[in-house]
This record gives sequence, C-alpha cells and structure tokens, in this order.
Amino acid sequence: MLGSGSALLRTAVIGVLAYISLVFLLRISGRRTLSKMNAFDFVVTVALGSTLATILLNQNVALAQGALAFALLIGVQYAVTWSSVRARWFRGLVTGEPALLLYRGSFLQAALVSARVTEDEVRAAVRSAGVATLNEVEAVVLETDGSFSVVPRNGGSGESSLTGVERPRAGE
Repeated sequence: MLGSGSALLRTAVIGVLAYISLVFLLRISGRRTLSKMNAFDFVVTVALGSTLATILLNQNVALAQGALAFALLIGVQYAVTWSSVRARWFRGLVTGEPALLLYRGSFLQAALVSARVTEDEVRAAVRSAGVATLNEVEAVVLETDGSFSVVPRNGGSGESSLTGVERPRAGE
C-alpha cells in the first residue's frame, strides 16, 4: 500500500531534481514559456506538467530523459514564438485570428456559428464586464486564447483596440 522505501526515496529525489531542472530551464527561456497567450502556449504548459508527472512516477524514465524532454518542449515553444513574432503568416498559422462576435450591439450569427459560441455565452461575457445592455457594447471579440474581450462604446480618440479584428461590412 505504501510502496517500497527505495521507490519513495527515488520519487522524492527525482522530484526535487526534476523541479530544479524545470525551474532552471523556465528561467532561462523567459516569461512567455508559461504564458497562456494562445492555444500553443497552453499545450506546452500542459505538456510540461505531464512530463514532470511522468518523470516523478515512471521508474523507466531517467531524470536525464525528462530534463531533455523539458528542454525540447521549451526549445520548440521558443522557436515557435520567436518565429511568430517575426512572421505574420506564421503567427496566423499558430495562433489563429480573433473573432468578432458582436458589433455595435448586434450579434454576428455567422461568426457565432463558426466559433461555436452561443449568444448566451456572449451575454455572460458582457455581464462579466459590468455592462448592462448590448447597445453599450462596441464589440465582443473571441480572442485567440479563448477568452472574451468586451469593448464598451466610447467616443474617445486614438487607435482602436479593434485594429486587426475583421469587422463586418455594410449590410452584413
């Protein structure tokens, strides 16, 4: 029920060493590695956790193999983010584009269907933003990380936060 003493000792020692190696690799790779800015970042974060669990619990996986797996995941994530910052087409391939779901108080039905989002989910996002009516909303955007951004109507000047989000054309 408790397992052998040597298995428990191995888990304790390998756990500490794997944790130290993961923290070390994360520190040298930068903050972006554990961000959840898009689906790819999320997948890497989950994969790192899964790899840590495998190193801890599977006696057939050596610490060196686990550390190499950490380095490989972090290296690929670094290469993808480096490329996405420098090439717009690659960024679109990896992260996708934000989807405009509601514009100036009106739902965009084709966008809702394409994003597999209901009007009720959009209304919930609007309520969470503290907005009382849909007419007070300039836009609701489904971001590339899966979160909703609610942009209230504002008569302010300056660059719009909707820059880069495809807007409906007249009559749509």
